[in-house]
Amino acid sequence: MKKIFIITGEYSGDIHAGRVAEILKQRNPEIEIEGIGSINLQNAGAKLFCDHSKMSGFGFSLKMAMDHLSLEKKVSDYILNEYKPDLVLLIDYGTFNLRVAKRLKGHGIKVFHYIPPQVWASRKWRIKGIKKYVDEVLCIFPFEEDMYKEYGINVHYCGHPLIKQLPEKANREDFFARHGLDTSRPLVSIFPGSRPIELKFLANTFIKAAKALQKKHPEVQFCISHAPNLSDGIFDKYIHDTDFKVIKGENQALLSVSDSLILASGTVALEASLYQVPLLIGYKGPWILYLLYLLFRCIKKVSLPNIVTGEDIVPELIQAKFNVDNICYETERFLYNKEYREKTIAELGKVRTKLSDKYSAQEVAEEIIRALN
Repeated sequence: MKKIFIITGEYSGDIHAGRVAEILKQRNPEIEIEGIGSINLQNAGAKLFCDHSKMSGFGFSLKMAMDHLSLEKKVSDYILNEYKPDLVLLIDYGTFNLRVAKRLKGHGIKVFHYIPPQVWASRKWRIKGIKKYVDEVLCIFPFEEDMYKEYGINVHYCGHPLIKQLPEKANREDFFARHGLDTSRPLVSIFPGSRPIELKFLANTFIKAAKALQKKHPEVQFCISHAPNLSDGIFDKYIHDTDFKVIKGENQALLSVSDSLILASGTVALEASLYQVPLLIGYKGPWILYLLYLLFRCIKKVSLPNIVTGEDIVPELIQAKFNVDNICYETERFLYNKEYREKTIAELGKVRTKLSDKYSAQEVAEEIIRALN
């Protein structure tokens, strides 16, 4: 009987793990799977070593760092001394997972890394650890494949999981009716991020820009995406004097029915691009962190649509460029410059073309099966 251990560190990783485990079980019902994950991995028939909630929230305190190291040692010892799998699949969560891979090296266990660290964006030296401790990289961006091959790393391009996982566009009329929105008015939606540090630096400017836009264009209506992990009422202090709607837990539906988007950087920009909704990226953080980012970055683009296509499709308003005037200017162009809007929508279509139509989870499962045979 073949045995696999899967390690995820947060919610999206658990979704990917669940899909991979489900396919593996379909192909070979006798295969044994354990891991760190949550409900998706468990529902696919895997036994949980622990819930990945034990890995979330690790920050900069000494206690949190020690807890992280303790879990790293505990799971590594379990894998090596008790479970003894044929293969370990690491999913995303690069810092923790690469340290586990280092502990497993030289013990006859194959180690695969699905959704590896974005070494092409910053801290490229991490690729040395990947080459040393990981047997095969399962990457999700086409340009990653050539990069890993250049370093002599065994790599397989699986396609991006969003291509098959992203839901169809929501029905605009139904969505608007459910949330008290007017289908005759344009909708601009704001996605200020899911981390408190992002809200601290982004939310106020995003919403000030929205207020300025609505003052100039009263016909525009606004929605704010409320990340599930954020406390209820967190946006009240920003919008108490507006008619802005706050919508929780419907990110993809809200993206798909909007006319224009104001986003923090991240995967949400890729989702918006696949729906071909015009968007801008706004981001600002502490200057010391920004200067460190400039020091260690490997590329100048920050948004995934621009990185994937290699073009400047999406406006990036970063640090000094992140202000109310620039947000208003770019959003007005999307809403009221028909030629520019249509050009942007057409160019966003290049993102899906670049990412291919591979079923990522199936590609991962097939690579695992090949390795085990």
